[in-house]
Amino acid sequence: MALILHLETSTRVCSIAVSRDGHLLFSRADREGPAHATLIGPYLDEALAVVERQGVALDAVAVSAGPGSYTGLRIGVSAAKGVCYARQCPLIALSTLELLADTYRHSPDTENGCLIRPVLDARRMEVYTALYDSDGQCLEPMRALVVDETTFASELSTRPVVFVGNGAVKMETLGLGDNAHFLPDVEPLAEHMPSLAEQAFMEGRFADVAYFEPYYIKDFVATVKKHLIPHH
Repeated sequence: MALILHLETSTRVCSIAVSRDGHLLFSRADREGPAHATLIGPYLDEALAVVERQGVALDAVAVSAGPGSYTGLRIGVSAAKGVCYARQCPLIALSTLELLADTYRHSPDTENGCLIRPVLDARRMEVYTALYDSDGQCLEPMRALVVDETTFASELSTRPVVFVGNGAVKMETLGLGDNAHFLPDVEPLAEHMPSLAEQAFMEGRFADVAYFEPYYIKDFVATVKKHLIPHH
């Protein structure tokens, strides 16, 4: 069992938590963002003060590694690596989509026998997604998909599918039928990471601190606001 620091910055929400032996000791979350670059330092100071009061060394840092916001992921992973180097502890990288699915699985709203499809908004009609069963087994790896009313027709024809995450708002506009259920308010939060992180720690599933990169899936594309584009 372990003392673990958790960071989640894949969406507009910036959150951090500390757990010991799978039990939550501390958590902070800001939903007014994105303000990750401003908040991550003060949140880390608070969290590490909690770690110090435990009287034992930090065992690992867990980071929600994407997919999600390019900038948010860079901030979270960079902060996690910094703590790993300073504290000489391993890095645990968790899929943000798996975190969403696991959060739903442990909620009071869980529907037995359903399929769980975490969906994160990737702009326009595109989402980052994967597929899990109600036991948490991954049935389809993470990928970016342009979605329409036919994209998930096959799985929706067999049993209920619960779409969780901020991309569920987009999915709800497609008229997917009675087997489709939408929970856009399920968020990836640091306070929900301890169970997955503890399991990864016990199994020794660590990322390479020096070389690990977030799960971007898509290349970053910079955009320029229209009023800044010169007209000729």
